[in-house]
Amino acid sequence: MGKQRYVIALGSNRRHHEYGRPRDVVEAALIALVKEGIDIRRVGPIVFTEPVGPSMRRYANSAAIVETQLAPEALLKLLKRIEGEFGRRGGGQRWSSRVIDLDIVLWEGGAFAAPGLVIPHPLFRKRPFVLTPAVAIAPDWRDPVTGLTLRQINARLTAPRPLSR
Repeated sequence: MGKQRYVIALGSNRRHHEYGRPRDVVEAALIALVKEGIDIRRVGPIVFTEPVGPSMRRYANSAAIVETQLAPEALLKLLKRIEGEFGRRGGGQRWSSRVIDLDIVLWEGGAFAAPGLVIPHPLFRKRPFVLTPAVAIAPDWRDPVTGLTLRQINARLTAPRPLSR
């Protein structure tokens, strides 16, 4: 398999004892990816968003286009290992605060499904905290399920809606 391109989402809303505040944790995670041989092609802006679910802490979120020889399942395994190295533990309450969250959002190979991994990420179309930084770096990348570009998906999500009477 040749080099593969992916859009990954990065998020943090807990300080790390070594890296510091969530913004710095996101940047440290990018460095960790590079140290693992992942080629970072583009990085989106870091955006700060309110938490989803029970967490009370704001998130620092970003996205990156990465290039690697790894197939989707192998990349997921690497992302989970990096999360663990940053102190994230499996299980626990869904959407709770976390030191780092690394998700595969899109893959240039199209749609993919395996146990524990679905690409495109099933919820990305409804998450401005993923779309905003992703649109900044990959506006014309197409969702293989809908055929829409990230710019189009984001426009539909963020378009003003008339007030109901």
